[in-house]
This record gives sequence, C-alpha cells and structure tokens, in this order.
Amino acid sequence: MTQPLKQTIIKASEQTELLKLLLKEIPAKSRNNIKSILTRGQVSINNKVIKQYNHIVKQGQDVIINWNKEIPPEGLTIIYEDSDIIVIDKLSGLLSIATTKETQQTAYSILTDFVKKRDHTNRIFIVHRLDKETSGLMLFAKSQAIKDKLQNNWKEVVTERSYIVAVEGVVEKDEGVISSWLTEGKNMIVYSSRTPNNGKKAITHYRVLNRKNNYSLLEVTLKTGRKNQIRVHMQDLKHSVVGDKKYGAITNPINRLGLHAHVLAFKHPATGLETRFQTDIPKEFKKLFK
Repeated sequence: MTQPLKQTIIKASEQTELLKLLLKEIPAKSRNNIKSILTRGQVSINNKVIKQYNHIVKQGQDVIINWNKEIPPEGLTIIYEDSDIIVIDKLSGLLSIATTKETQQTAYSILTDFVKKRDHTNRIFIVHRLDKETSGLMLFAKSQAIKDKLQNNWKEVVTERSYIVAVEGVVEKDEGVISSWLTEGKNMIVYSSRTPNNGKKAITHYRVLNRKNNYSLLEVTLKTGRKNQIRVHMQDLKHSVVGDKKYGAITNPINRLGLHAHVLAFKHPATGLETRFQTDIPKEFKKLFK
C-alpha cells in the first residue's frame, strides 16, 4: 500500500526566521537535525518547499513538515502532492513526455519511477505539457479518472496560467494583448496569421516587469493554450524570447530558453477548491537585469 504522508503543521504565532521557529517548536530535534530536514526539502509554506534557514515566516502562516524520508527525483521538484494530483517544477532541458523521435528521460518517466518506489502499482498521468526548453509548473494526475476530469474541462478548470518571459530588446508598451491565428507547418514551425486561415485562435496578454541591458522581462498570461503560442507571439511583437533561435532570437546569454511557467491556478478536480501555485523567477533571468 502507498505510504501515508506523515506531517506536522506548525502555525507561526509571530514573525520569525524559519530555523528559529522549528528549533522552538520541535525541541526533540537537534539543530543539525532541523538543518537536514530543511536541506532535504521536507519543509513547505504555502505549498512551496523552503530550504533557507533564515526564511522569514509571517505570523499566522502554516509551516508543514513532511517526515517521509524520500530521495527527491532529479530534474524536477515536487511542489505539491495529495491523493489525486502532483504539481512539479520542471527544469529547462527536460522533456515532458517521450515522443516518437525522442525517447530520453522525461518528467513523466522520472515521476513514474519516483511514485513506483513507494508502491509498484502507483501510476501517474500527464495532464498537459511544457516545451523541452521551458521550465516551470506542470500538473499530473494520479488516476485516469482525475486526468480525464482535468483534460475534458481544462478551460473551465484552469483559472490562471502565467509565464515569466525574458525577451530581446526593450518592449515599449507597459502591457498589451496579442491575438492571431496559429497554424503548424510540415517543418514543425508554428506560423501566425491575422486572419483565420484554417488556424487556431490564440490570445496572449503581457505586462512588462523590467527593462535593462536591451532585454525586457515580461509576465505573460494565456487566454488560449496553443503550441508554441508565447514564442510565436513574442516574435510577432518583434521581441523574440531569449535563446529562441527557432522563432527569431539572435542572442542566448542565459544558455537556455527564456520561458518559465510561473503560475498555475485551477479548481481541484476532487474538492473543487481553488488551488494556486507560484514559482520563483529563475536566477538566470534575474542576472539579465542586474
């Protein structure tokens, strides 16, 4: 049987550093024990794993300690898990799932191996995909029924899906909307058209977060989820995604694609409750704007 998650929940009575709080609330554990728990990623706040000893915990926040000692999977970080779903933060360069042309290690295969170590009958089901070079949040289901419920009602279930995007050049408008019809050619390149042209309607909202060193950092929100949508629409904007040679980029100062799935919010398929996850802006992106 699947090993149940053993957790301790501590509610902060005042604002304090995380290590100080844990030392006070778990006196049976030594300072080194507490540091090891943090290093192994067993402590989370607001569904986000926290490893920094000096992280400031705000009054009223719940600090959750997962006592199950598991070796975390390489190439991804488990952000949240319950009996129905798993949310991960995928690294850039890792495929979401194998294709006919590429069968190397994937987020799906890594996560499958991970859950099967608990119980060989465990399975996971991929709900949506990220491009190989895109990092960030992905949602997996733990049963076919949950997968179907999510995929069949994706537009109604997902309430927010946003990305952090590093693009070439200085985007002049503080915010804007890009709308076009997208079609994929035989060469696997997606083309954008201002007329339907048998394509799929795609709508992308963007907001500028920073401008510096002839680069811009955007928060991009999708109203539709088409293949390569952000990459194509940034090309339409005349500001290609950093490192995206396929869609017009001429620079790659961060040695990866400047695209990160930052926020994923949805109605939980089992409870119906609004569930929201957010990751940090990748360090490589921040370096562009120092």
